[in-house]
Amino acid sequence: MKNINRIGLWLIVIALAGCAKQEPKKIYYWGNYQDTLYSFYTNDSSSEAQIGALQAIVEKAKATAKPVPPGLHAQLGMLYSNTGKMDLAIAEFNKEKMLFPESTPYIDFLTSKDKGSLK
Repeated sequence: MKNINRIGLWLIVIALAGCAKQEPKKIYYWGNYQDTLYSFYTNDSSSEAQIGALQAIVEKAKATAKPVPPGLHAQLGMLYSNTGKMDLAIAEFNKEKMLFPESTPYIDFLTSKDKGSLK
């Protein structure tokens, strides 16, 4: 009878161990991307500061061999556009389209002649 109780106890322990919460693996390197966006849209930092912060995320992502999240290169392109660096803006928009083809309609909209002629 003791063996049956021990076996039952071990089965419960094993079952509970299998239910332990594991941290989900992240596909992208996010860094402080969300905080960076928030500070930009609440006017807490300049375009130049945002560019530096986003470039740092890109570099750290390379170091961890993980891709940057969707939208980061588009945001970087918009920031370059705000500072008048159109060649860098177009390069970032093209990176966004290459990495995330589903963003192509949005990027094309941002860069269309009707929106201010970034092409």
